[in-house]
Parts: sequence; C-alpha cells; structure tokens
Amino acid sequence: MIKPLTLAIALTLAAGTPALLQAATPAAKAPATKSAAAKASPAWVTKSNEYAQILLKAQAEFAPEQMSFFGVPGYDDRVVDLKPDNAKRFRDATTKAKAELQTRLATERDPNVRQDLAIMIQAADENIETSALNERLTLPWTDAPQTVFSGIKGLLSDQTPPERRARALDRLKAYVGQAPGTTPITELARARYEERTGDKALLRPTRLEVEQALGNVDTYVAGIKDLFAKYKVSGAEEALAAMDTQLKAYGQWARTSVLPEARTDTRLPAELYANQLKQYGIDIDPQLLIRRAQVEFMETRAAMQQLAPLVAKDKGLKVGDVHDYVGVINALKQQSMPNDQLEARYRTVIDAIDPIIRKEGIVDVPQRPMVMRLGSEAESAAQPAPHFLPAPLIGNTGQQGQFVLPVSVPTADGKALSYDDFNFDAVRWTLSAHEGRPGHELQFTAMVERGISLARTMFAFNSVNVEGWALYAEAEMVPYEPLDGQLIALQFRLMRAARAMLDPMLNLGLIDREAAGKILREKVGLSEAMTKQELDRYTFNAPGQAGSYFYGYTRILELRMETEVALGDKFDRLAFNNFLLDQGLLPPDLLAKAVREVFVPAQKAKK
Repeated sequence: MIKPLTLAIALTLAAGTPALLQAATPAAKAPATKSAAAKASPAWVTKSNEYAQILLKAQAEFAPEQMSFFGVPGYDDRVVDLKPDNAKRFRDATTKAKAELQTRLATERDPNVRQDLAIMIQAADENIETSALNERLTLPWTDAPQTVFSGIKGLLSDQTPPERRARALDRLKAYVGQAPGTTPITELARARYEERTGDKALLRPTRLEVEQALGNVDTYVAGIKDLFAKYKVSGAEEALAAMDTQLKAYGQWARTSVLPEARTDTRLPAELYANQLKQYGIDIDPQLLIRRAQVEFMETRAAMQQLAPLVAKDKGLKVGDVHDYVGVINALKQQSMPNDQLEARYRTVIDAIDPIIRKEGIVDVPQRPMVMRLGSEAESAAQPAPHFLPAPLIGNTGQQGQFVLPVSVPTADGKALSYDDFNFDAVRWTLSAHEGRPGHELQFTAMVERGISLARTMFAFNSVNVEGWALYAEAEMVPYEPLDGQLIALQFRLMRAARAMLDPMLNLGLIDREAAGKILREKVGLSEAMTKQELDRYTFNAPGQAGSYFYGYTRILELRMETEVALGDKFDRLAFNNFLLDQGLLPPDLLAKAVREVFVPAQKAKK
C-alpha cells in the first residue's frame, strides 16, 4: 500500500488531516550502488521536469514534509501550513501554477512534454476541486501527534543522509513553535477546528478515528523520542519536552471538545465519496465496481475451494473439510514465525523470487537485494498495514525503498491486536511479490533508475496506478509459487475483491460495519487485527482507496489481453511488462493509449 502525494496535499489543505508518508529505518540497509541512481534523462524529460517545478514550488509551501520525503531540497526544516485561510491560499497558489502550465502548453510542441503538462494541469484541477469540496463540507480535524511523528520520521531514517537528519531538530522546533516565526502546530490545528465548529452543517470526524488518535498519542510521543535518541540528535531536550506537553494537551483537548460531537455514522456524503474515488483513480460508478467485485469474489472463492484440498494433502494438514479454504488457511497459520525471525524467514523467499523473475522472463530486475524490515510500534500506529516506503524520487544517489511489515495494529485503548496474517510461511510469497519484487519495490526503483519524468511519478500518482501494478505483479508470480503460497495469493486476491465490494457498500449505506467484518473474518479468513485495519481503512483512514487494487488490476488485465490478441505470436511478456514500468504511473487510459500507439506498432515491426 502507498498513499499518493498530490492526494495527501489536497487532503492536508482541505480536511486538515495531513496524510504524510512515513519514512523508514531499515534494520539492514544494502549499500548504495550506481544502478540505484537515475540514468541520464532524455531531453524531453529534463524539460518536463523543469515545468514540474512550477507546480512543485506552488504546493511545497503547504506540505513541505511530503516534498522533503521525496527528495525535493530546501524543505527539511519546514512543516505543514495550518495557518489561517490555508485551504484558500493553497487553491490560489495551485490556480496560479496551473495558469502558468497552460501558458507553456500553448507553445510546447514535444508530444511527450505536452502529455506531461496535461497530467500536471489535471492534477492541479483535481487538487483545487478536492480542497474546495472538503472546505465546504467538512470540519477540519488534524491528528497532530501523527503529523509530528510522520514529519520527524521522514528525516530520522537510515535512508536519509546524516546532514539532512540534523535538520530534524529544526523541524521539531517548528512543530512546537520554538523556531522563528512559528506557532505550535497543536495551536494552529485547534484554531482551524474551533473557528468553524459553530457551523453544525459541517461533517465532523468519526468517533472511531478520534478515539484511535487519542489511543495513539503516547505511542507517537515515545516514538519521536526514540528516534532522537537512536540518531543521537543533540540539543533536542527542550523541544522534546515542549512536544511532550503540547501533544498530550492536544489529546486532552480533543477528548473534551472533539470526541463528544464526533459522528457515529461513518458514511461519507455521496459528493465527498465520489470525489474520494476519483482522487484514488476509480473512474466508474461505485455500484458497477461492487457488481464486478462480487463476480471476482465468487470466482476466486471457487478457485480456493478447488485448491484447498491439494494444499491440505501436500502439507499433511488436519482439517474437518478439505474444501474449507478458511480452515486450511488457519491450519497454515499454525506454522507461525516469531517476530525475531520474520526478517530472516522473509529474506529466504525474497532471495528466491529474483531468480524466478529472471528465469521466467517476467520483468527486468536490479542486480542488488531489496530492503525489508519490521515496523516500529509508532510506525505501526501510523500505518498499520504492510506497505512500501519509496526512496527519494528527486536527487536519489542510491537510496532504496523499503518493504515494511507491521506486527500489530493499535486499538483505541492504547493496546494492540496482533496479526497472524503475515507471520507464517505460506504468506511470504505473495506479500513479498506485492510490496517487493516484481511489485512496488521494482515499480518505484524503475521510476528512479529509468529516468521517468516527475509528471509521471509525483503528479500521476494515484492508488489505481500504483496498486494495480502490485496486484498484477502478485498474479504474475502465482504459477511459480508452492501450493500453499498459491492459496494465500488467492486469499489476498479475495480480500481485494472484498475491499472493492465493502468499501463502497459501507459508504453508500448498503452494509454495516459488523456485517462487513463478518465477511472479512469468516469468508476471507482475516484475523481480528487485519479485520479492524480493513474496516478502519474503509470508513475513516482512506475511504474509497480500498477498491483501487482490484480496479487497477482489472484495467491492466484488460490491456494485457487486448495486447495479446493484437500481437498474437509476437506478444512478449517481458517486453510488455518492461514497457508498463517505463511509463511511470500513467493513468489506465493514458497507459492503454501508449501501449496501442507505441508498444504494439513497435512489436509488430520486429522481424
């Protein structure tokens, strides 16, 4: 799972809830290599990237932590803008940048650059629309402790050069109001909430998300202190003490002022939910998405019922009904791995995947190992699902992205539920394929190494484009996995179909949380921890995002089949998959256009 940059900026400036990407601290970092750095870019990419600076600079003032995370220089000591009229100022700055991009489009003749300009103009339009809609309909609530933790984690990381880590104290001082011209972020967040709280028509945050945020305060405070201690940042005592006091006071204010009027109905208004789907890249009616997902759910479940007896026989599992795939999965989960063995055990599969990818001609892979590690307690609170943390897209000198595996999911009482979904042998294959190779790790490495333009990375970035490839990557690996790995790959595909059903059903009022949870536990076979994480995702962490996996995957499958038909015996899977990666994060329609107009003619021309 990855959260898009431009959407995060739009949400930050509209709903007052920064959705910042957390940076990572690998347990063991592979050495930087020349292959990890970007190759020389074509002239059109260089020109496109110059134009991208127009929009980057306009939006960076409002979400500098995001820009810093992706490697844009000059923002390491800056923090999110929650000052008065921030949403309007964001829209004004984005509108001005859009106008300048339109002027450049009027005179630009290179078709690739023109396409990139169109992508950036559309991104600006969508940011403006989302900001205005959220300001009109929602009361801005910010989880300030999570914002501070995420911003500090973005700098205090083994990936970040030491000279940049030193700026973490400057950023912390800005968060707590100790830097010149700054006000504590907790004061600004509270002011943005209170100045509009009298408007009872505005949508309040959900009770579930506020309770969860309150339960995480101490975890984030401890996590920030641990980071400063780990990286031996000196002189931080005063700022850390202020942070401790301010964040805990903010939690107390939220408990007495925000929680009592938080909404218990997690459904979003239709207009807001439609916009959420659009921002994540889902461009079909949610009712149609539900129907397609229902068919996929039934077909995948039938395949699992057929495969389960083979797995039970192969592994000698004792289950009452061998066709009961959930029972077989639960038996596989008994082969659990202790947390202190997870990284080493995952590494054995990760190391086995690359030779398979090369032998079977799936896609080109780097000659260096990928990075995988466990998430800390605070990281798991901020992002409770397995996820990939991209390396800087700008100025990358060999830094690698990281596959991060959480081991628990936080609850509102400050405790944690333990997963059993990711710590058994059979799950290693599909999870490594999705978050690692040939999924997200390869996807984002390709963007750096192949010199893909910023327009096709940072501004074309949405969940459909990103997660569609990762689920497709899972499917590409399934035939070469052991039987138990194949069953879990199907279980994860079943979960993606369930997501595409349940997320819209919950937000459209077609099902309640209890019934949705029952499906996830009893039909998909998820743990209580994973079920909670999923339901929180659908209802307040990222409503609309969950369907992007299934939808993006089906769009790639449609394109793959169309291309196979068009090329017949000339279809080359390796060339096709490499071409997809070469396009960066083009939306499905533009990706299909590129395949039809560039890839197919080029392949037909080969002798």
